Amino acid sequence: MTAHYEIFEAGEVTLQSGTVFPSMKLAYKTYGTLSPAKDNVILYPTSFSAQHADTEWLIGPDGVLDPTRYFIVIPNLFGNGLSSSPSNTAVQFPEVSYHDAIAVQHRLLTERFGITKLALVYGWSMGGMQAYHWAALHPDMVERAAVVCGSARCAPYNYVFLESVKAALTADPAFRDGRFAERPVAGYRAMGRVYAGWAMSHGFYRDELWREAGFTSLEDYLVRVWDVTFARRDANDLLAQIGIWQNGDISRCASFAGDFDRALAAIKAHMLLMPGATDRYFDVRDNEDELGRLTGARSAVLRPIPSLHGHRAGNPIGNPRDQAFLRAEVAALLGK
Repeated sequence: MTAHYEIFEAGEVTLQSGTVFPSMKLAYKTYGTLSPAKDNVILYPTSFSAQHADTEWLIGPDGVLDPTRYFIVIPNLFGNGLSSSPSNTAVQFPEVSYHDAIAVQHRLLTERFGITKLALVYGWSMGGMQAYHWAALHPDMVERAAVVCGSARCAPYNYVFLESVKAALTADPAFRDGRFAERPVAGYRAMGRVYAGWAMSHGFYRDELWREAGFTSLEDYLVRVWDVTFARRDANDLLAQIGIWQNGDISRCASFAGDFDRALAAIKAHMLLMPGATDRYFDVRDNEDELGRLTGARSAVLRPIPSLHGHRAGNPIGNPRDQAFLRAEVAALLGK
């Protein structure tokens, strides 16, 4: 499989907030070969705290996304430590939105590759929110979109969940004057313990499904997974991405002026909504509500992932049942 990691230098960018960012950088990796007609492109944006290496497991000849047929591009979301982020920016990092991210990703595709059509935008969690933004903002460019455990805007309950995560992290004494002066060791662990209760379902813990991954006890699972999950990332980067997530709304831009129905109706793509049946913060009911508003879509289907893995059903590393479900649904979507 041919793969290349590059940095797209976007230069000076005026953000949605009006702030001018002097030297915006978008890190990305490509997999496979762009066809002569440039019609085999899949865009696969990253999720919360993830970098491309964390999500590329899904790419492979027998995977959900096949690089022998498609040219797959993973753009790293701002704030993930590879693209422009608090941790790698000399100036004070400004407020950044999904709309800003999609604008720079669009420049990458059009300016660097000459791409004008996307066969699919596929994303999980924050990646799914980006897929929704892409479909609304560039309806003539996006042929299909798969929104996996994501939504068109951050629901109030989802916002409150993020407030709890943020509060656990910033309670660490390393957080001073609105930013982290050093690594918040206790804050990372507290954030992970809060997240563990939200990310997985009641049934996951009731049935001790963590044993399937080789953990010997509940504490072993919490220590080896959730105590370390976020410690690998810069804490100021995590806060920047939480801000993007909490303010996510496809209609929050000049094009739609806050009209959520109009933003959803603008979408023309074949839409596949795949919430996790037991996801606690990207709730199935939000996608159910969105489904009826996708009046301009070529097609729109709701396929909840029948899993006890909660939000993680949409990122099923080491979980062959949920992987098989995703693979079959995406194959059907690409066949349209």
